[in-house]
Amino acid sequence: MSTAAPRTAGPDHLWSVDEHLDDILATVRPLEPIELNLLDAQGCVLVEDVTVPVSLPPFDNSSMDGYAVRVADVAGASEQYPAALEVVGDVAAGQADLLHVGPGQAARIMTGAPLPPGAEAVVPVEWTDGGLGEGPVAGMRARSVAPEAATGQVCVYRPAEARAHVRAEGSDVKAGDRALRAGTVLGPPQISLLAAIGRGTVRVHPRPRVVVLSTGSELVQPDGELRPGQIYDSNSFALTAAARDAGAIAYRVGAVADDAATLRDTIEDQLVRADLMVTTGGVSVGAYDVVKEALSYAADEDEPGSGIDFRKLAMQPGKPQGFGSIGPDHTPLLALPGNPVSSYVSFELFVRPAIRTLMGLTDVHRPRVRAELTAQRALTSPKGRRQFLRGRYADGTVTPVGGAGSHLVAALAQADALIVVPEDTESVPPGTEVEVVLLG
Repeated sequence: MSTAAPRTAGPDHLWSVDEHLDDILATVRPLEPIELNLLDAQGCVLVEDVTVPVSLPPFDNSSMDGYAVRVADVAGASEQYPAALEVVGDVAAGQADLLHVGPGQAARIMTGAPLPPGAEAVVPVEWTDGGLGEGPVAGMRARSVAPEAATGQVCVYRPAEARAHVRAEGSDVKAGDRALRAGTVLGPPQISLLAAIGRGTVRVHPRPRVVVLSTGSELVQPDGELRPGQIYDSNSFALTAAARDAGAIAYRVGAVADDAATLRDTIEDQLVRADLMVTTGGVSVGAYDVVKEALSYAADEDEPGSGIDFRKLAMQPGKPQGFGSIGPDHTPLLALPGNPVSSYVSFELFVRPAIRTLMGLTDVHRPRVRAELTAQRALTSPKGRRQFLRGRYADGTVTPVGGAGSHLVAALAQADALIVVPEDTESVPPGTEVEVVLLG
């Protein structure tokens, strides 16, 4: 893992959102490239251009079930005066030994089969009598090619131009062409192309492994029984899902009780499978904020350059944050606040870009647009803090969803955007154009 050391500042320094994000992105580096099999490379980013080794398709082939013919032999063919051709045999997909089509002849051909020597076009079976020798009848024929071997003659009821229904060699890509550029994210279509040109493996930045754990003795698994003072653990599920949505391989760790030693042991155990660690809860100034207690050190004597810096950010929600690296490989760790909305907003602003950077992507941020605020009343925001409010975006407008409380999970579930209120703005009247972060 290659990381730079995060910046540090005095305990009273109030970090801006941009300063904190810049520090994260200056610290995190793309993961080292590896060679992966195609399906294992899904969702990964190519680190080098891929050149086509063999043209696609590699030979002229038929795009229809029908008959391979010479153009002159079907010129002027019609329902009344069909062209009667001798059928010299079949050409199937994958066939290596090809028969020759001479004057007055045709070969029954299947979709994807090589165009036989001598043939210049393919007439679909619907333009023929299907080799049944019925002679002309009114209307277009719509027969299937009979399953038995082609013999006898076929009547063709329409002319065909040269290369009709023929897929030309290299008409998709030619040998030597660039199939995919470095930096391409490999989705199903890209993997299909790689397989089609014969590539079984590719060199990529691997998808980062992200370990998510939440802290708090009050947390209970969703299928457990709540006792007085307890709540269900939603943060670890939300952040694990968000990490997977961002492109990571994410592992959720069960909630850790408010004990610093237990938390340290858990984190050390998880480092073996982590390219990035994310904690939620325990980063404020309370008596039981165990993440700060467990990880708040400038550096480890045995691990120079490591350490977690806990900060206050000029934002709402999500003022308390932690960032640094831990372990012998200097694994990046982002410590997020515990309130559900604070945690999720922090993930979108800071963790998601870190994941995308580890993947080797250059565009790591959610898209942002300008939209007209539609609301019953003006939005208020604390002076000196950048506020992120949940909203729904549609057709150039955005509407707030729920209140500003950082515990309102139901409102978060209805939102598909974040409304950004700048630090120097305390009131935003309806109709104002605002910046919007699109989450969908």
